[in-house]
Amino acid sequence: MDAERSDILIIGGGIAGIATALDLLDGGCSVLLVDRDEEAVFGGLARESFGGMFFVDSPVQRRQGIRDSTELAWRDWQSFAEFDPDDQWPRAWAQAYVNRTTRDVYRWVRGFGVSFLPVVNWVERGEFQPGNSVPRFHIAWGTGKGIADALIGALRNHVNAGRLTLRFNRRVERLTVEAGRVVGAEGVDEKNGTPFAARAEQVVVAAGGINGDLGRVRQNWHRDWGRPPEILLNGSHRFADGRLHDASMAAGGVVTHLDRMWNYAAGVHHPRPRKPNHGLSLVPPRSALWLNWQGRRIGPQPMVSGFDTRRLVTDICREARPYSWQLMNRTIALKELAVSGAEFNPSIREKNRLGFLRDILLGNRWLVDELTGRCPDFVTAWSLPELVDKMNALQGDEAVSLAAVTDAVRSYDATIARGASLMNDEQLRRIASLRLYRGDRIRLCKFQPIEDKRAMPLIAVREFIISRKSLGGIRTDLQSRVLDAAGQPIAGLYAVGEAAGFGGGGMHGLRALEGTFLGGCILSGRLAAASINGKAEFLNG
Repeated sequence: MDAERSDILIIGGGIAGIATALDLLDGGCSVLLVDRDEEAVFGGLARESFGGMFFVDSPVQRRQGIRDSTELAWRDWQSFAEFDPDDQWPRAWAQAYVNRTTRDVYRWVRGFGVSFLPVVNWVERGEFQPGNSVPRFHIAWGTGKGIADALIGALRNHVNAGRLTLRFNRRVERLTVEAGRVVGAEGVDEKNGTPFAARAEQVVVAAGGINGDLGRVRQNWHRDWGRPPEILLNGSHRFADGRLHDASMAAGGVVTHLDRMWNYAAGVHHPRPRKPNHGLSLVPPRSALWLNWQGRRIGPQPMVSGFDTRRLVTDICREARPYSWQLMNRTIALKELAVSGAEFNPSIREKNRLGFLRDILLGNRWLVDELTGRCPDFVTAWSLPELVDKMNALQGDEAVSLAAVTDAVRSYDATIARGASLMNDEQLRRIASLRLYRGDRIRLCKFQPIEDKRAMPLIAVREFIISRKSLGGIRTDLQSRVLDAAGQPIAGLYAVGEAAGFGGGGMHGLRALEGTFLGGCILSGRLAAASINGKAEFLNG
């Protein structure tokens, strides 16, 4: 079998692989990039993402009057991460990311024409563990698809594009090791079933995490979450199956912290699934009541999104049945319901300013109609008894208690009716606090009762845990070189992006401050390229 040859072989065509390739082409290297997917969806999971990116003291923040600093961001990161004492490389990567994200990620993508919405979102504010002290979640105009398109366009039109070879439908099975050095890879062309081989001076693994393989997700389920749910949805890339983690370990690499995942609590079945267990991750409405499998309000700390995503997953997994319901009305849904990702945010994805303003001012009517009409996890009704009957019919039992749902709704509505000065309810206090920030106020109802005849019909959404991203991965140093068990670089082998836990085998620790995934892919890819190109100045930051 003849092998294709190049200076560098990149395995994986997501944002991490693309960023690596761009900087390698700048250095004049010949690059062979192989990807398992079709060319039409070049860009990996980033193409499907919302495109939020975490930056520190960015020009967008400054224009908004947000005072941020690397010192404050590093303090927030360490709080949320809860690093283990021996997390040397994850900690080093986290600090490098905080220090370099605006200079080496924000300015870099801006150079390719990527722009961001003028209002920075404030997510992962923290709850029992302090999180983002200020807003840092910058949403790309064009979503993740826009970022992917911009970088792919730059790749195809690069002055050294003649030194780039792209191969799709290539499933890499193993790395080729000779005399202790990784010198290539072998696998199968899935289009015709024939084997292929590639040889290179350096190999970069950019093949994503493990969360597209629900079997692996269950095997690595974190102890805080008890047993994995019977129903688990897939919101990751279908080829993020850990195959290259195995290959890297076979070559002597170390994989760490695979039990640290960034899963979401509000997953629903995709109305037009493209893979088994295909799920959508809802952005949970803050004014909706979050109920357990019996229809009882989850507490004592009510579940409200935007503070600690991991805590929401943990609390649901503690229930006897690890799924939940959100109960709202159409008014709440129109104002607050959203889906994470590019697919269900067409106005931002297509850079349609008028459509974006329409959705903000009038509500996402098309989205609410699409989900209530086509998603199997949505039910609607004009009264609580009718709604509970439909909830139980959907689940196929009598688990949801009408008495519990009625008590939760009427107690909440009665608290609202007492007036703002007497709203002794933590969810309502959080809504009041959230509305002080304009980035939240424009998409948040002002103390909306549930049983409001003017806001009907009622809507209940059955929600499952949805697998999304791996926070752990292949251990790397700050040059993205894969490390062996003794902490030494494996000759010829690099890992970037989610495959490397976004750097170091898990730079986020236990939780992510959000928006750090795309940025982590780009920074780790650029550092790998700088190491290969011998750019000491960039490596030293």
